[in-house]
Amino acid sequence: MAIGEMILDESDDIESYSEESLCLDKAKELLAQINLPTGLLPLKDMTEVGYNKTKGFVWMRMRSKIEHTFRAIGRRVLYDTEITAFVEDRRMKRLTGVKSKELMIWVPVNDIFIKEKDPEKITFANTTGLSRTFKVSAFQSED
Repeated sequence: MAIGEMILDESDDIESYSEESLCLDKAKELLAQINLPTGLLPLKDMTEVGYNKTKGFVWMRMRSKIEHTFRAIGRRVLYDTEITAFVEDRRMKRLTGVKSKELMIWVPVNDIFIKEKDPEKITFANTTGLSRTFKVSAFQSED
């Protein structure tokens, strides 16, 4: 059972979309709503996007894994077929399904945030304490 299915409760305020043409728009809309750059998740072939507003939980499903290079920072990122996170203003925490290439190994990204005092920088962190900070502009949507 996927984590998204375990966190859902009938009393929660939930939005879920499975129409392919809506999924990408809703994912970008969610990123904009929580004040993160809309190019942060350059996903395609999406089959579902969901948002549990009550718990701040989101999930995104795709047909296949996606590897993307953010040219502005020279970093490769791997997106799994299911991405989940708890979201709040300027933050995605307890993130699953996203890995960044560090030297020669893929490192899970567990937390993405923009500090209120420095809104031009975005930080990516994992449970080992490794974190990287970049300019927010490197993750703006290309369309």
